[in-house]
Amino acid sequence: MLPKLRPFALTAALLTTGAATPALAAACPWIAAWGSSQMVPGADNALPAEALRDVTLRQIVRPSIGGSGLRVRLSNAFGDTPLVIEGASVARALQTDKAAIDEKSLTPLRFSGKMHVVIPPGAEWLSDPVDSPIKAFEDLAVSIHVRAVPPRQTSHPGSRATSYWLPGNHVADADLPGAREVNHWFLLSGIEASACRTGAVVALGDSITDGHGATTNGNDRWTDVLARRLGGKRAVINQGIGGNRVLLDGLGPNAMSRLDRDVLALPGVTHLILLEGINDLGVLTRDQPVSPAEHAAMVEQVTGAYAQIVARARAKGIKVYGATLLPFMGMAYYHPDALNEADRQAINAWIRKPGHFDAVIDFDKVMRDPARPERLNPAFDVGDAIHPNPAGYKAMGEAVPLELLR
Repeated sequence: MLPKLRPFALTAALLTTGAATPALAAACPWIAAWGSSQMVPGADNALPAEALRDVTLRQIVRPSIGGSGLRVRLSNAFGDTPLVIEGASVARALQTDKAAIDEKSLTPLRFSGKMHVVIPPGAEWLSDPVDSPIKAFEDLAVSIHVRAVPPRQTSHPGSRATSYWLPGNHVADADLPGAREVNHWFLLSGIEASACRTGAVVALGDSITDGHGATTNGNDRWTDVLARRLGGKRAVINQGIGGNRVLLDGLGPNAMSRLDRDVLALPGVTHLILLEGINDLGVLTRDQPVSPAEHAAMVEQVTGAYAQIVARARAKGIKVYGATLLPFMGMAYYHPDALNEADRQAINAWIRKPGHFDAVIDFDKVMRDPARPERLNPAFDVGDAIHPNPAGYKAMGEAVPLELLR
């Protein structure tokens, strides 16, 4: 049984039936306020064996818009067995990097009016609406008590945020002394806000969008910078996956295969920023050189996929902005050569060509070394010749023209 919680603004109708109150349901539409792309974690990023049964997960997230109410989306997208949630709650986090919560804000999450829910393999599940206002950029702690984590886990490894796990049911606890820390998210894919006169911008990408090189718990990815510039007037949803590719699975499902779940299915999306493809180019020749024909085919396939993404998003009324690929010459892992650079230049030329996208965000121009434009600016390089440091992410976030998102 779930311990007794102290709800702070739930109506009697919601507590007994799980249905949205008429005021909440009619006031404003649901808009994606926070999200993370889901995948199967590698062994080094998965929950350990001792955290797979009868465990509470507490995860800290930061919505980029506020609203009059919220609902939480849990995910078993890659699970191979049903996911049994025995209880869940949401509260205001006291600190970004701590498990403690504001007890007065602790609210149980319900699912069709019940405390527990069984999420089928491959599915996601929305909580009942919580009729309580949330603020933009106010950290929320989502706690879930799981009977058993499916053998094939669903996760977002690159959270750049600390989560906590502790055996037993602790969804109602004000703090989690003795909890183990992990810098990943599990089984949690979204927060939606009931919000008027706003919408959501989705950033679909790889580790540069996911924030490799950003500060853990620092919220200084380029998407965070952009969200703060928008001031809570429009959400920015980071759907980046480290190592992700446009065409083939690698770390996480390829961009084409996750477009529906990570972009088109989210409520209130008005704009999509696409920054992806550098891993396709790097993997092509990582193990051995390939022929000029194979280089040309890669460029054609990546740009063809871009055109598909644009067409499918526009069909949903979403404006799509193409972001140019950052330089990566000098990267030791991919060891790119002149042919790889020519591929990048060809793809960027396609992105910049009028008509292919609704607009272009020229990250390449902002991030390249003025003296050696095939390389990342050293002032923005985290040290591996491909990923920005926090100063680089700040420059990227500030390079997005806000008028494109109004």
